[in-house]
Amino acid sequence: MMIAGIDEAGKGPVIGPMCIGGVKIEESRAHILKVLGVADSKKLTPKKREQLAAQIKKHADGFFILEVSPSQIDELRKIMTMNEIMVVCFSKVLEQLKPDLVCADAADVKAERFAENLRRQYAKTSPDHAKKIEIISMHQADAIYPTVSAASIIAKVRRDELIEELKKEWDVDFGSGYPSDPKTKEFLLKWGKEHSGEFPNIVRHSWQTVENIREELKKDESK
Repeated sequence: MMIAGIDEAGKGPVIGPMCIGGVKIEESRAHILKVLGVADSKKLTPKKREQLAAQIKKHADGFFILEVSPSQIDELRKIMTMNEIMVVCFSKVLEQLKPDLVCADAADVKAERFAENLRRQYAKTSPDHAKKIEIISMHQADAIYPTVSAASIIAKVRRDELIEELKKEWDVDFGSGYPSDPKTKEFLLKWGKEHSGEFPNIVRHSWQTVENIREELKKDESK
């Protein structure tokens, strides 16, 4: 039986893409992932993640990483919630892997609802397989299921690569891209001041962080 795990990296940042990773492996060989020492990607050093990502890709029966740009996220948010976007993205990864069983990190406060929505979305493109596939959705699944841990790792490594590419392309260190990062906020404030509240396409314009900075700039102007 082919089993798979799906997880995301970069759902919350205000800068950069979101990556959704999927890893598929024959159940009888899944112990290899434990032997490799996969764990939640957030608990690993960047170097360890990179080493594991290479090993995961080598031993997996299949893997896929969906990259969603900031502008794509902004466009989708005009017609759906972030949770609904996650369902669509996870389904796209599922379409590529087509396992017998999938474990997905729940991107919804109700894990069961996420599983139901994922099956419904998947049925739009793969109606027959959607009836047969077993879908398990849990919160913090990356800490429980090695396949999800593996998916989390390859997604995180790819997002980190893309972030570094953006920093080189724009010749600026904007930090991690997360709203809580002082470097990220400093970059956004500086850019906003210099460009009359407009931001480049590496920024998620629909984020509240961007709106807050625009409001901050307006207040400064009116002083």
